[in-house]
Amino acid sequence: MNFNNVEFVKSGATMEGLPPASMPEIAFAGKSNVGKSSVINRILNRKNFARVGEAPGKTTHANYFNVDKKCYFVDLPGYGYAKVPMSEKQRWGRLMEAYFASGRITLGILIVDARHAPTNNDIVMADYFIQTGCPFIVVANKLDKLKKSVIESNLETIREDLDLPEGCPVIPFSAEKGTGRDELVRYIIAAVKSEKS
Repeated sequence: MNFNNVEFVKSGATMEGLPPASMPEIAFAGKSNVGKSSVINRILNRKNFARVGEAPGKTTHANYFNVDKKCYFVDLPGYGYAKVPMSEKQRWGRLMEAYFASGRITLGILIVDARHAPTNNDIVMADYFIQTGCPFIVVANKLDKLKKSVIESNLETIREDLDLPEGCPVIPFSAEKGTGRDELVRYIIAAVKSEKS
């Protein structure tokens, strides 16, 4: 799969505004300042393809990217930080609930901060994946900012706090350095292949 062959398709604020469910969908979720766009850019080997916002919380829509005409990358609205009106937060909530219930997600990628215990919002998001039965993996980003001595215990805390099901991978990742990219790409390719077979 050629991750360099990618184009922006559209942004949707509601389910009706999303493209037709015609390809496997790899959905990226994470709080507003966790580096979601940077993770997507690292996978695509692009500098600024998924816009990296100066202010966290710029992604207020579900942004669709067509990757090599084989799958969509879906950049979901960031949560938990953005200074937005309550009505906007409620709209996000409705979009998320409907999207998760729609059965469109081939693989979910939940991005958390490797330096800290998961937030309540991270736990709610992991629960969305678990309750709807969507296969998902957790990417612990910002690994480059951690001392080696605490990596294992931090990953264990993430696994425990999110109450992850048996076999749900937690990938230590650095969007900055590229650590974990190859492993994450393998999961994405496997998910797309299994959906198509």
